[in-house]
Amino acid sequence: MFKNHLRIAWRNIKKDKLFTTIKIGGFAVGIAACLLIALFIGNELSYDTHYRNKNRIYRVVMQGVMGGEQLKSVHFQLPFAETLEATFPEVLKAGKINTSELFGAGRRPLRAAGTSQNNFEEGFIYADQQVFDILELELSEGTPENLLTNPGSVVMTAKKAAKYFPEGNAVGKTVYLDDNSTRPYTVTGVIKEDLSKKTHLDFDFLLAIEDTNMSWSNSNYFTYLLLDDKADVAALEKKMRSILEQYVIPAYKERMRGEEFMEVLKTLEYKLQPIADIHLRSDAKMGDGLKHGDIRFVWLFAAIAGFVLLLAVINFINLSTAKSANRAKEVGLKKTVGAFKSHLVGQFLTESVIYSLISFVIGVFLAWLLLPTFNTIAAKSIVMPWSAWWFLPTIALAALFVGIMAGLYPAFYLSAFKPVNVLKGTLSTGSKSGKLRSGLVVVQFTTSVVLIIGTLIIYNQMNFILDKKLGFNKDQVLVIKGTNLLKDNSQSFKERLLGLSDVKAVSISDYLPIEGTKRNGNTFGAISNGRQEISVPAQIWRVDHDYINTLGLQLKEGRGFSKDFASDSSAIVINSTMAKELGFEDPIGKRINNGEDWTIIGVVEDFHFKNLKEDIAPVSLVIGDSPSMVSVKLNSSEAANAIRDIQAIWQQYVPQQAFEYTFLDQEFAHMHDDVQRMGKIFNSFALFAIFVACLGLFALSAFLVEQRKKEISIRLVLGAPFKSIYQLLTMDFMKLILLSIIIAIPIGWYMMGRWLEDFAYRVHISWGTFLLAGLLALLIALLTVSFQSIRAALTNPAKTLRAE
Repeated sequence: MFKNHLRIAWRNIKKDKLFTTIKIGGFAVGIAACLLIALFIGNELSYDTHYRNKNRIYRVVMQGVMGGEQLKSVHFQLPFAETLEATFPEVLKAGKINTSELFGAGRRPLRAAGTSQNNFEEGFIYADQQVFDILELELSEGTPENLLTNPGSVVMTAKKAAKYFPEGNAVGKTVYLDDNSTRPYTVTGVIKEDLSKKTHLDFDFLLAIEDTNMSWSNSNYFTYLLLDDKADVAALEKKMRSILEQYVIPAYKERMRGEEFMEVLKTLEYKLQPIADIHLRSDAKMGDGLKHGDIRFVWLFAAIAGFVLLLAVINFINLSTAKSANRAKEVGLKKTVGAFKSHLVGQFLTESVIYSLISFVIGVFLAWLLLPTFNTIAAKSIVMPWSAWWFLPTIALAALFVGIMAGLYPAFYLSAFKPVNVLKGTLSTGSKSGKLRSGLVVVQFTTSVVLIIGTLIIYNQMNFILDKKLGFNKDQVLVIKGTNLLKDNSQSFKERLLGLSDVKAVSISDYLPIEGTKRNGNTFGAISNGRQEISVPAQIWRVDHDYINTLGLQLKEGRGFSKDFASDSSAIVINSTMAKELGFEDPIGKRINNGEDWTIIGVVEDFHFKNLKEDIAPVSLVIGDSPSMVSVKLNSSEAANAIRDIQAIWQQYVPQQAFEYTFLDQEFAHMHDDVQRMGKIFNSFALFAIFVACLGLFALSAFLVEQRKKEISIRLVLGAPFKSIYQLLTMDFMKLILLSIIIAIPIGWYMMGRWLEDFAYRVHISWGTFLLAGLLALLIALLTVSFQSIRAALTNPAKTLRAE
């Protein structure tokens, strides 16, 4: 019997190639989309889940309230970790890291002892021994004891060890950082790399902490805790308040003034964040500078995956029942000669499972073909888990399950035909579930319109970000990296560059208004009558005299730095936000203090130096040494000649080193790569969903034409024009799409409004976006339905009526 079912199923698959292609193609596309999304979600959820003690490892977060807004930070003082471990017995280990080199100083030159060629590297972290133990890092070389206890120790990944010591045995070897041969680093360990173990910390080098500043007012370190397995986390968070009261708040009070800040101190508290939550559940306000995912998008993509698969199943059902009239006589004859209903159900389920198996094979193959493109879009390195023991059995079971579930309704629907009615020609082929089918179309296109709205708003937001006036000129600014290799020749190099005709201005500074350059923090107070009256957290950037001119910052009041004024060594230029928070209406000449006294000589217009998800913060500029980057403002858009001339000068000063550069506008766009990637992923999956929704609409239009072909033929015989038949078959669908648009607009407005809340600077959602999304949905639906409608209107009625 089963063999017979297979033979009949195969004949039916070959008989109607168009419908077979649509059924299998729709299934395959849905499966490919679901598999890609599942692999993406699995990758996102796998971060920091590999630790043996993952349920006992936490990162400390401090939070408080200022001006009605919640503040968060993961930066703590040098003695904080040791104090926690010594004070609370449930804290078995407390370790600290400083990630400022991951995102704060760009690429740093590194070379092995005995070589002269530096390589520019990134991914440096300062850490202590406790962190190494807490994060359960495995070694391929070295022993885990005392890896980072001695100054000048460095632990590197196996990939970097192979690069610098290809002969092996890296432990005990020496490397030089920043081309400083007087300060050697000794390799104490090599970390075993396992790409299957994802972590929120992406580093290549661990350097021993050498900071000796034990002040409780300087916060530079993340703190990680390993707790006892019986620890009460909530109780520990409350007890940690004692650290604030004993050490932190008194230190802040010594340096900070102002009633508002005193109120902030009262709201401070510590929270413990599980390590598995860091990647997907970290607030941007924490300011950890790490690249994070977003749990909201994980669930959004999961919903899209489920919806795409559901639509594929619905489409399969619609296409099967749409062809029910063609199978009615087959069912009637089989029942007449004694076939049981169970045999017919088995036959139709067998067909469904075969369709499902073929679709899964094609879908998995399609996902495998698309995976490299998807990895490029998502900046991932996901691989198809062919060798995983669970993968192929899961695919096979899923194909069987989906095939059975998708085939249940068609199987029982078709097998229920009464042979008497079929053979007498009185079987009604009208849809008894027209409302259900119409409802499915509304659901499909409501989702499609929401996705179209999301795509348009994400596109507008990205254009807004890249085109927004930033308060500085990012165009035609060449940034040369690793210029600390020039050592005492940096000023001479700068003068040589200024002599080039294509160069307009040059500045030496590591502090640039883009991520990936230096940052720091400090607290400034306004000095009045010899006393500091107010405290304002602010950046303090060390720049040279030409910084303001090179980056095109706009002076609002006062002047910039000048070599003509020796007093500018104690002068400071602040932005408008800092002047406002200090309470200065006329800031020029006012004195402020952050441990040093400064005199304000100028105020620049606010400029963005963070991701546009964040508001502009107070920032100040002072004259100082910060030599690892040189910014060059070019005269023209033809940069090739300038780059060639600059490189020639570089090679005269540092002939053994590669010339490495980028452009400021490129780095600014790179700051928002995460948003662009999310938009591209969203758009890709939106296209999948819209495509499958169109197949659903095609299925329903095919069903309608199948049921009304006699009516259409009679109308044509009676002289109905093509236009009349076309409207008859399309207007009902257009009404459903209009209903979908009406439902989708408030949903899209709410969802994208919530998404835009992440941005301090964002586009306004206009009605034009909803109008365009609605028109696109109508056009897509009209094109989809028109194929069936035009074919029905052009069919020869005699051909249809002859069969009656």
